Amino acid sequence: MKSYFIYFLSAFLLFQSCTKEVKDYKTTSYYLIRHAEKDRSDINNPDPHLNDLGLQRAEKWANTLKHIPFDEIYSTNYNRTIETVQTIAKQRQKEIKIYDLDNFDLTNFLTMTTGKTVLIVGHSNTIPGLVNKIIEKDKYDQIKDYNNSNLYIIYSKRGKISDALLVIE
Repeated sequence: MKSYFIYFLSAFLLFQSCTKEVKDYKTTSYYLIRHAEKDRSDINNPDPHLNDLGLQRAEKWANTLKHIPFDEIYSTNYNRTIETVQTIAKQRQKEIKIYDLDNFDLTNFLTMTTGKTVLIVGHSNTIPGLVNKIIEKDKYDQIKDYNNSNLYIIYSKRGKISDALLVIE
């Protein structure tokens, strides 16, 4: 049921940003999530895998987003982020493209993804900041450490941007 809600919210945001005179412009859609719950048993491990709850959440993300036709899927190069989107990538037969925010050219990224539907997975301290940069507003705060349920959706068409934050428990 939640996946239908996201589908209809996505359609609503898409149609909200459209006007009659711009039918020939493509809509760009970004879906951004934080990685699922990670294994916290070794606090010295900088690259933990997902724990059991995280594996369940990764499957939930795959189910929730199953109707979204992603053209590209991006992940940071960490076990927990890659594992979060593996099922989604397999379902769509898409490769997971690795990005590094320290060397991330946002202008180039936005140009290269214009007209596409893109999924981006990152971290509690990176995803809200990336959303803020894309929408050019300081709107979203850093995600709390134990919150792995935020879904940020951004639509851009002809310079008009719509965004939403959904919490998928």
